[in-house]
Amino acid sequence: MRLATHGQEVMQPLDALKDPVVIEFLGLPESPRLVESKLEQALIDNLQTFLLELGKGFAFVSRQERITIDGDHFYIDLVFYHAVLKCYVLIDLKVGKLTHGDLGQIQFYVNYYDRERRTEGDNPTLGVILCPDKNDAVVKYTLGEQQERNIFASRYQLHLPTEQELERELRREIRQLSMTPQLKRASRKKAPGA
Repeated sequence: MRLATHGQEVMQPLDALKDPVVIEFLGLPESPRLVESKLEQALIDNLQTFLLELGKGFAFVSRQERITIDGDHFYIDLVFYHAVLKCYVLIDLKVGKLTHGDLGQIQFYVNYYDRERRTEGDNPTLGVILCPDKNDAVVKYTLGEQQERNIFASRYQLHLPTEQELERELRREIRQLSMTPQLKRASRKKAPGA
């Protein structure tokens, strides 16, 4: 009801970020040959729709922003400023499964931005990796507390799920929610050896 009457209220970074981000409007097929540059170009070509999908408060700043450190060049895929949270949001695009190296890369970009670009009045920079698949355990162990503060990994979907996929996911969620804590622990212990 609160969402219906007040709209999206952004109080903390998690309120502003979606998981998953549905980018069906790009019209890109799911393909192992999809490359990051094609994904990025499609997002830029559809920037208005992408901003609407991201949600309230995002303003586009740049793409492929070059940062140079001791003669080495690095490129941040997309840079936004969040007008409500008063911070930069750096987005790194991936077309494969998220790795711990990807998380280290976005942490590097966030640290640089906080030290070199952030000005008085700006809150700490947020880093977001958009990827088609992620392992939550890899995110948890790589980021530790950073996961809750300023680095986030969000899945993207190139198409909306089918009715059957939604039903299957709902059944799985209901099963998970209805299990007692003891059953959850027992099913986790059985799973690796099953």
